[in-house]
Amino acid sequence: MSTSITVSVPLSIRHRPGRKTIVRPVGAAEETALTTRGDPALVKALARAFRWKKLLDEGRHASISELASAERIERGYLGQILRLTLLAPELVEAILDGRQPEGMTLPRLLDPFPAGWAEQRASPVTVRHAIQSADAAAHP
Repeated sequence: MSTSITVSVPLSIRHRPGRKTIVRPVGAAEETALTTRGDPALVKALARAFRWKKLLDEGRHASISELASAERIERGYLGQILRLTLLAPELVEAILDGRQPEGMTLPRLLDPFPAGWAEQRASPVTVRHAIQSADAAAHP
């Protein structure tokens, strides 16, 4: 004789770029805060950008074209991702900590942005908001 057991677990799913996070209800037994991680697509893009920059700086590849060929990716895409190394350190930190604004996605970051950090701080609200969030966390 087989018996069926139904288990009901209250949960909600948060949609974040690239992943879904299960969050326990507030009244659940163990009320521990879930740590927020950076958006995987943004973190991966930043990691690639800084890795590729290091390979170019060390002279392992003579040009972006040579590096793109070695990595088997389009030269234009490599150039777009490589530009992320020009982001203000506070913005990079905010992205890695998962404190970037809700709408900040990889396609949005691949849009042109000012090269100077001061200009980035004064430019689009998303960039300015992420930098302010990073500053507030660093200096409570």
